[in-house]
Amino acid sequence: MEYLLVCSVALFVSGLTLFSGFGLGTLLMPAFALFFPVPVAVAATAVVHLANNLFKVSLLGKHADWSVVARFGLPAALAAMGGAALLHLFAGQPPLAHYPLGSQTHWITPVKLTIGTLIVAFAGLELLPSLGSLTFDRRYLPVGGLLSGFFGGLSGNQGAFRAAFLLRAGLGPEAFVATGTVAAVIVDCARLLVYGLSFYSSALRGAATVGPLVAAATLAAFLGALVGRRLLKKITLAGLQRLVGTLLVMVGLGLAAGLI
Repeated sequence: MEYLLVCSVALFVSGLTLFSGFGLGTLLMPAFALFFPVPVAVAATAVVHLANNLFKVSLLGKHADWSVVARFGLPAALAAMGGAALLHLFAGQPPLAHYPLGSQTHWITPVKLTIGTLIVAFAGLELLPSLGSLTFDRRYLPVGGLLSGFFGGLSGNQGAFRAAFLLRAGLGPEAFVATGTVAAVIVDCARLLVYGLSFYSSALRGAATVGPLVAAATLAAFLGALVGRRLLKKITLAGLQRLVGTLLVMVGLGLAAGLI
């Protein structure tokens, strides 16, 4: 069941990330979180996210604007390390509360509450047109890098801020996609370094099945990127974004409430 769900999400969303306002990590992390602890889910998602972005760089990287990458990506890398360290801190905190539901006891933990709240907040970017069209002037690129990197390290959700700040950078469509992808690679490398030094290695030893699942999801994401490139000019995403935003709200509330 986990292979079907996680790989389907990776395939579907990877294609959409070439031209949509929401990212692979936003949907893939909740899919992993259905079967693994949240820190493992975030770290596993980061591996798939990095591999997929490296693949997309090989397809589109020549169009990247490296001056924008420097102004946006370097602050993002530093902030991603801070966000990843904060995730590690939250993961080690005791539960805040618990409650019975049916025959099970559900625990509200700091890490689930934080990640769930962030998912709901980022879903608002898909559901509210005024937020979905939000952009910032080019001079704020370093600030955008800090915000995108921090939330990427903390929850895996970085695409919404990245898109909002890069949209006003004067980039053409291909340069926008390529520059954002290179920036995402920088964030992924930075946060994976912190995950590896904190909880990632030990968490994976306690969840032996996540390795093959990560590999399968990565291959599915590669296929999705290829399909998405072919369909780049043929799909309208407004209704789909609303559907995905609604699903994200449900998943985020489920995490925050300890149901997932």
